[in-house]
Amino acid sequence: MKSKYLISIVGATAIGKTSLSLKLAKEFETEIISSDSRQFYKEMNIGTAVPTVQELNEVKHHFIHDRSIFDDYSVGDYERDTVSKLDDLYNNHNSVVMVGGSGLYVDAVLKGLDNFPDVNSKIRATLKKELLENGIDSLQQKLKELDPTSYQKIDIDNKQRLIRALEISIGTGRPYSSFLINKKNNRSFIPIKIGIDAKREIIYDRINQRVDLMIENGLIEEAKTLYPYRELNALQTVGYKELFRYFDREITLEFAISEIKKNSRRFAKRQGTWFRKDPEIKWFDYQENTEAIIQYIKNQFNT
Repeated sequence: MKSKYLISIVGATAIGKTSLSLKLAKEFETEIISSDSRQFYKEMNIGTAVPTVQELNEVKHHFIHDRSIFDDYSVGDYERDTVSKLDDLYNNHNSVVMVGGSGLYVDAVLKGLDNFPDVNSKIRATLKKELLENGIDSLQQKLKELDPTSYQKIDIDNKQRLIRALEISIGTGRPYSSFLINKKNNRSFIPIKIGIDAKREIIYDRINQRVDLMIENGLIEEAKTLYPYRELNALQTVGYKELFRYFDREITLEFAISEIKKNSRRFAKRQGTWFRKDPEIKWFDYQENTEAIIQYIKNQFNT
């Protein structure tokens, strides 16, 4: 049987992953799977940098705008659905492109999820109470003390993930990160991992430009339509939560926009930390000639 390949494209937000994914999908006559954990939701468009209608029409995409913010959808659900979708796609394609910057979701497909022990549900209830009474900073500091590794790697602004890391650390007496064993699950494909990178100042400048463009394209208006549902987990997302604070009159619009840029830069830094730990990723500069990347992939097909 001929080998099947999953071409995984990762890198910081705004680095140019979407553009590269389209070029590769066309070159290898295949389809694209999104591994961006916020592009799933059809109510979120501008703030999640979903590919344009034209881009979506150029190449068939999967897991973009296929569910609602009101749906519960975990990384485990995504792993199951994506592995199943890949099995279908490999009936007609020898390779598939997966693109996105959500490291946990990428790893769930490539490696499988880690097994965590059950912990007392009262711990989560206590942490939620502390979040309400003392704010997210209190929980972030607690994680920094209990598990500095996870503090550096996970999205500590995501309340659900923060509480998950804390409840495991507290409930087991072991750091959450110690359970991340990076096990290898049997997969029907061979991964080819491509990373896109640039100097930090370039990444930060691209992020700032993207945020300005999002504002011009109507992000404030989009956030207003989602404001009534701001407590949903899907909306605990950079670009929306800062504008919700503006709507609540906690901060000015100017400050909200500066916070979106700052938090996006912080997210990009965490993405770099996550992906750099994987020695199997082949890194290319964001300005690299696409032909060089294509040739690298073809060489992997032949090994």
